[in-house]
Amino acid sequence: MTTTAPETTAARSFTWQGVRTVLRLELRQRVRSTRWKIALIAWFALIGFISLLLPPLMSSGGGAGNGWVFGLILLLVLGLGLVVSPTLSSTAINGDRNAGTLAILQVTMLGPAELAVGKLLAGWVAALAFLAISLPFLLWGALLAHVSVGGFLLVMLVLALLLGVVCAIGLGCSSLTKAPAGSTVLTYVAVVSLTVLSLIVFAVSMPMVTSDDRVDVLVVPSDANAECEWTETTRTVAHTERIWWLLAINPFVVLADSAPQPQLENAWDIGPLGAIQEGVRYARAGEESQRNECWSDNYPAGVSAADFRDGEISDAPIWPWGLAANLALGGLGLWVAIRRLRVPYTTLAPGTRVA
Repeated sequence: MTTTAPETTAARSFTWQGVRTVLRLELRQRVRSTRWKIALIAWFALIGFISLLLPPLMSSGGGAGNGWVFGLILLLVLGLGLVVSPTLSSTAINGDRNAGTLAILQVTMLGPAELAVGKLLAGWVAALAFLAISLPFLLWGALLAHVSVGGFLLVMLVLALLLGVVCAIGLGCSSLTKAPAGSTVLTYVAVVSLTVLSLIVFAVSMPMVTSDDRVDVLVVPSDANAECEWTETTRTVAHTERIWWLLAINPFVVLADSAPQPQLENAWDIGPLGAIQEGVRYARAGEESQRNECWSDNYPAGVSAADFRDGEISDAPIWPWGLAANLALGGLGLWVAIRRLRVPYTTLAPGTRVA
């Protein structure tokens, strides 16, 4: 007489019906929560208050500042989203495990992938609810900045995907730790690493990519009335083209680079999105191989100020690479959650509640 091993959840097929079942269960719990409604009201009030405060503040700065209004509202929504999103998924697995409700789902025909994807979608839908109530203020800022419909839809899609990435990272952290507080802290550490630590590492890496190189410099000769002339000299050059990718993975850089830039009437209207976009693209291009120090503007024949820098910066977007890196991190978090939801368990942490 032969016996077969019991079927594991890893062997069960993946169906969208199972995902929908988990999604509905998760969303019903959130809708019943009073804290969820209070959080939405507080979010709407905060975004609305700051959005109404920005136009007079920007106009008092000496320019129209419409690009600043839209850019600051957009970055504010992303910043608050990165604060709120970890709380929406970082306790989805260990919280249910500690409450004894996760095991009930695991003994059904639901597989680990269905459980993980359903919980991820529930957290993402919750995050998108915060984005949805911000849309009136985002639309208002876009109208002030004369943002095109296509450009607005693109930046909203990128923003939604970034919030989904944080939810996926939180889900993976939730499957790794026993305590909900621990997984929440891990998720925030991941978010801080992407947003703040990436900038710190970029700054710290600058001395490593800085060297004294021989460069061609267009200088004013001793006779100030003569044409500027080329000379080769040694200058300190920071090769930021080697480390610019540290900035590309930053969610704020991804969002800013994907945002459409309005037509500028003056330099003030560039806004924070344009400033971030231009700064990162300068970092990708690195310093000029030829420098312009022709302060007299008496350029030799065939040379003008436009020949420097403008021709070296590519308009190729950076955000697809940064978004792909973030999505890969989110995919890793989802994969970890699926692996950790498989039963039967091989090992469990001491004191872990199963049912």
